[in-house]
Amino acid sequence: MSPILNSLRIALMALLAGATLVVSLRPRAAASQEPSVRLALVNVPDDVLRPLLPDFQRQTGMSAEIVYTGNNPFAVAREGKADLVISHYGHPGVQPFITAGLGLWPHTVFANTYALIGPPSDPAHVRGLADGAEAFRRIAQTKSTFVVNNAVGGKYIENILWSDAGIVPAGSWYVDVKVQGPSAAQVAGQRAAYVLWGLPPFLRLKQQEHLDLVPLVVRDPLFQRVMVSIVVNPKKVPGTNADAAKAFEAYLLLPPTQAHIRAFRYPDLDQQAWWPAGRNNNARE
Repeated sequence: MSPILNSLRIALMALLAGATLVVSLRPRAAASQEPSVRLALVNVPDDVLRPLLPDFQRQTGMSAEIVYTGNNPFAVAREGKADLVISHYGHPGVQPFITAGLGLWPHTVFANTYALIGPPSDPAHVRGLADGAEAFRRIAQTKSTFVVNNAVGGKYIENILWSDAGIVPAGSWYVDVKVQGPSAAQVAGQRAAYVLWGLPPFLRLKQQEHLDLVPLVVRDPLFQRVMVSIVVNPKKVPGTNADAAKAFEAYLLLPPTQAHIRAFRYPDLDQQAWWPAGRNNNARE
């Protein structure tokens, strides 16, 4: 073979090797950029969100992963480990996160609910009422034991209902031992008493331990606790995927998704526990 032909052969082989290297690298780069959204949630909405994740992927081609559930999803978002936060609108982390520019404008997506929980025997006969104030009147009239839940949100709702009922609660039937949340429910279970607490955390606690209590009043609109979605601002928190977060937020607000949220039921509880809240946003967005 002539020196010229040999040089051409070597150059061609080098060119083909370089092309093969480029082709072999491209799929890995594409895989690392696969659209996905990381969700950081307060404790309860994963119940209603997990069944929606496969449908979101089918509709958009994007995956969604719940990376955190707990009391402080905003800490995870500040570290760049989440693209979208979902929390109660009244969560103390919402305002500082938004005003610092770390999150975009919040959108209401759904609401969960408090419930008046009590013994299955229901001595005050409140089961099925849609008026919490009327339920409180019956509890006071029958002097049925009521345990105070000193969680801020629960106590606020309780005060509204006693005011609406025109009653200042007092007496041995009204038990305030300065407990809140699960501790309040446990005391109520021990005393066959009524207590006001979030329905989803109550149902979770009941799966973990024996509580001879059941949800009795759920349908009062005052019990609803609105939740918002907040896209993490990539200009302030590097490494976050705002486009994927906006896509998931938009998916949550679609009428069919809102209908799925409305239809969600917990096992062994044929009552609505989650309410669509997308209608509260700017309809022109």
